[in-house]
Amino acid sequence: MKLVITIPAYNEEETIGSVISNVKSVLEKSNHDFLIQVVDDGSTDRTATIARESGAVVYSHHCNYGLAATFKNEITRALENDADTIVHIDADGQYRAEEIIPLIKPIENGEADLVLGSRFMGEIEEMPTIKQWGNRAFSKVVSQITKTEITDAQTGYRAFTREVATNVNVFSSFTYTQEQIIKSVENRFRVQEIPIYFAKREAGSSRLMTHPLDYAIKAGINLTRIYRDFAPLRFFGLIGFSLFLLAVLVSLYSFFAFNRVMDVTILILFISSIQIVTFGFLAEMVRNKY
Repeated sequence: MKLVITIPAYNEEETIGSVISNVKSVLEKSNHDFLIQVVDDGSTDRTATIARESGAVVYSHHCNYGLAATFKNEITRALENDADTIVHIDADGQYRAEEIIPLIKPIENGEADLVLGSRFMGEIEEMPTIKQWGNRAFSKVVSQITKTEITDAQTGYRAFTREVATNVNVFSSFTYTQEQIIKSVENRFRVQEIPIYFAKREAGSSRLMTHPLDYAIKAGINLTRIYRDFAPLRFFGLIGFSLFLLAVLVSLYSFFAFNRVMDVTILILFISSIQIVTFGFLAEMVRNKY
């Protein structure tokens, strides 16, 4: 079985060398045929050079494309390198290389197709409170949509089969994490989680967590997109029901205050609520068909 370890990196010159070294040390003690690849997302420091010197195959972007685009390139390159199983690990050193073996074990045993390393099932050395809230919110939404208990939908430490990589396409422009899980479940791939240790970041800064307010805004937008794209009936149904409820409240107020029920505002609210719910049904039908 060919194992490809893929590492996305952006300005991680302080940690990329040790991450690659640790991964090599773990896998050289096993019987796995493996390759380590790094997709450098337009780093302006020595990330690519250090990664290459450390023994990784390096693919570099000429500019910074972001997490989702980098992940797509990682998948393409891993498949080109004849991967049977792909392990995705971050370049910041917060994930332990020795947990690669338990991460791929369910796949090797034929028990899973996508295995997630859950920080919330294991131990977290340090994580900002707002990021913990955001991660738990994402996980709850993904669990609701997939009807599968997911404790850490945001984890960057995951292993998956060639079949998952081939059949699950990511279209998000912000991040890949939730979309891969949702589409894997939809394609009837088996998803498991294992507990992992999440270490304190010793160098550099998070690409997602640039500022608490910025993270909160982006997380909110992405949560909305997930609901819109993967649960359209629930998304548009909630908006339609809210407008319908507002129309009822305005009608009651109008009746008791002015002794009349119908006016243009109430009519617009009622019609809009019906249209939006109808749009939700249509979107759900299209999604189920394609």
